[in-house]
Amino acid sequence: MITLDGNSLTIKKCEQIMNGVNVSIAESAIEKVNISHKAVERIVAEGKAVYGITTGYGLFCNVLVDKDKTNELQINLIRSHAVGVGTPFDKEITRLMLVLRANALLKGHSGVRIEVIEQLIMLVNMNIYPVVPCKGSLGASGDLAPLSHLALPLIGEGFVLYDGNTYPTSELYNKLKIQPIHLEAKEGLGLINGTQAMTAAGIKAYIQAEKLAYLSEHISSFTMQALESIIDVFDEEIHISRGYIEQIEVAERFRKILHDSKLMTKQGELRVQDAYSIRCIPVVHGACWQALNYVKEKLEIEMNAATDNPLIFEDGNKIISAGNFHGEPIAFAMDFLKLPMCELANISERRIERLVNPSLNNNLPGFLSNNPGLESGAMILQYSAASLVSENKTLAHPASVDSIPSSANQEDHVSMGTIAARHALDIIENSYNVLAIELFTSAQAVHLMDPNKLSPISKKFYDEYRCVVKHFDKDRMFSLDIVKTYEFMKSCDLSD
Repeated sequence: MITLDGNSLTIKKCEQIMNGVNVSIAESAIEKVNISHKAVERIVAEGKAVYGITTGYGLFCNVLVDKDKTNELQINLIRSHAVGVGTPFDKEITRLMLVLRANALLKGHSGVRIEVIEQLIMLVNMNIYPVVPCKGSLGASGDLAPLSHLALPLIGEGFVLYDGNTYPTSELYNKLKIQPIHLEAKEGLGLINGTQAMTAAGIKAYIQAEKLAYLSEHISSFTMQALESIIDVFDEEIHISRGYIEQIEVAERFRKILHDSKLMTKQGELRVQDAYSIRCIPVVHGACWQALNYVKEKLEIEMNAATDNPLIFEDGNKIISAGNFHGEPIAFAMDFLKLPMCELANISERRIERLVNPSLNNNLPGFLSNNPGLESGAMILQYSAASLVSENKTLAHPASVDSIPSSANQEDHVSMGTIAARHALDIIENSYNVLAIELFTSAQAVHLMDPNKLSPISKKFYDEYRCVVKHFDKDRMFSLDIVKTYEFMKSCDLSD
């Protein structure tokens, strides 16, 4: 059980939640929530003009709503803003969205009742996931469309995924005897004014990216050993002289992975130096880790942020309408995340070329074929990798440099952060497949060399992989091997 208090979520906790760990509400947060809600009740009773509580939204911010219509205002908001399109977010992202929205509301700046937050937590712990289309958010006034779809089931509307089946929410609630809640003033706005769609997608993207970065070190170590590469490039003094801590750490991990390999060579034994895709691995991978560390820092701030509008402070005595819902920090982070993932794939594809090209592959058979000419071997695997890295280049265009005015130009600059997060996920998926191709081809090259000469750490990884994917003696449908390799990568444990 993970306790939410509005301030202490981490990437690690989010990963546990994605994997099914349940959540609860910290007692210390409840009083703050109750105080801010009393402020909303006071505003409604006094008939004050406060955005989103007693007024309309967007361009309608100056339209005062009758006191007895403030609850209806919230329901209309959720219904009218649920305009998402496209494939729904997967249940891991939707589960995180529910948790992140609850966590933001627990900061006590939004004015909602504790019952609203409890309803969000109930959906999480019962594994009931709102159906949330992934497209339709501008990333400021928050993720309005996705979060509206997320909010509909709280009031018994919209659609939900439960136990592998999609239901109209009202039907499932009747089946499970769940009561919907009735929204009061500010609560509709409190549920949808935020960055939780882009942040949830971003957290999943980061977790996958981090794992791929570690996997890339083991996979490229196969390639280096198959090509009898030069170990000297990982010498500690080289990397200390550059000064980047991430580069130093990458080199240290490679020294550990490659320790006691009988396939690595010293400078001048076979060649004076290797190609850049081999020799510059610590520099390139180190720079990728710099970007990943930046992204992690921003996500851990955002997952504990108040992203509502207006926000309530000083026990309800100060209410300010501002722009914390704007997704620019996460938009930048997601656009930045695309770059290291593209680069891990780019440099991997170049290593794949070196493995299969008979002019470059250390006298291994052309395309690692046992019968060159009659059989093509791994020739077209490099084509597939090249296609994926080229597709990544088109997806890497920064979404955050675009903006389209909305709400009759009242909301005239937006972040497109959710688009950036979705594209980051697409790039990561492509990059997993590129690295899967390198793993498959480098393992084949190692097989043609001598697996027993691998370093102990690499030999363990090789043996685990060979339990899933065998070497090839003749041509076969290699796409099936890549699928199995991809699944192996996603499931393998690198904690050792």
